[in-house]
Amino acid sequence: MSKFVVSKSSNGEFRFKLKAGNGEVILASEGYAARAGCDNGIESVRTNSQIDERFDKKTSTNGKHYFNLKAANGQIIGTSEMYESTSGRDGGIASVKNNAPTATVEEPAA
Repeated sequence: MSKFVVSKSSNGEFRFKLKAGNGEVILASEGYAARAGCDNGIESVRTNSQIDERFDKKTSTNGKHYFNLKAANGQIIGTSEMYESTSGRDGGIASVKNNAPTATVEEPAA
């Protein structure tokens, strides 16, 4: 079962990672100052992951492939892991599209 895993970093920012059913991280967020912002980011992923145009396919300087998921305003909501091939990256996009809408939210440890 896929899930959004929320964590709080040492600087107090909240982040989430979308994990596929096999535990692999398929999307990671930027840091949010407040938990409410993080929750809004998760909802934004659920919505925007269903719109093909919101996935921005990229190639890093070292030749690896990744993607950003953007909101309607162009802001990056999440970034993928690095992939060796374009087909791997495209599979990651498909995984986000399939997993995000029904993923549960796992709370950070207290």
